[in-house]
Amino acid sequence: ERLTLLGSRALWWPAQRALIVADLHLGKPATFRALGVPAPEAVTAADLARLDQALDAVGAPRLFILGDLLHAAAGRAPCTLEAVANWRSARPALHVLVIRGNHDRRAGDPPHDWRFECADGPFPIGPFDLIHEPEQQAGRPALAGHIHPAVAAAPSSGPGRLRPPCFWISHSLAVLPAFGGFTGCRAVRAARGDRLFAVGDGSVVEVPSR
Repeated sequence: ERLTLLGSRALWWPAQRALIVADLHLGKPATFRALGVPAPEAVTAADLARLDQALDAVGAPRLFILGDLLHAAAGRAPCTLEAVANWRSARPALHVLVIRGNHDRRAGDPPHDWRFECADGPFPIGPFDLIHEPEQQAGRPALAGHIHPAVAAAPSSGPGRLRPPCFWISHSLAVLPAFGGFTGCRAVRAARGDRLFAVGDGSVVEVPSR
């Protein structure tokens, strides 16, 4: 099956005409502000604009989201709900499938008028299962999120070293980088046979194995 890793932190599946992303965490800034922690207000708009660009770049009529669409119930603020509703109204023909993640299970399914199909993983499509947590893999090759993988910097890189997000590909599992712009990341190290593809400046570069 042919899959294309994109510099937008998304994956393009031509056979299904689907763009695949993971971990948008919409409403995370609003969640922080509800707790009295300052957080930028423009993140949701920026994430939706990047999603528009990724969809338009491949002409995808379908969007699969591998969990954590919403960050928390407290993040369902009017500003977040209105921004996504407006985005959805501009793409009425787009089919959106959300695989529920751990944050979605706490935040609840998106509003009905967004017209997002929601399902639990593993969700079989073609030769793959769509899942959120890698631990949900049930024998078949799977596409997942949850981990927010990033390339581990060399120990000598010092404080402030960059840890670019990456795709983490093993024999039967592909973990996508977090798509949301207000998410953390977890440095990972490839096991023997795994491959890491770093994402930065709109490009994808394989990281040489050590």
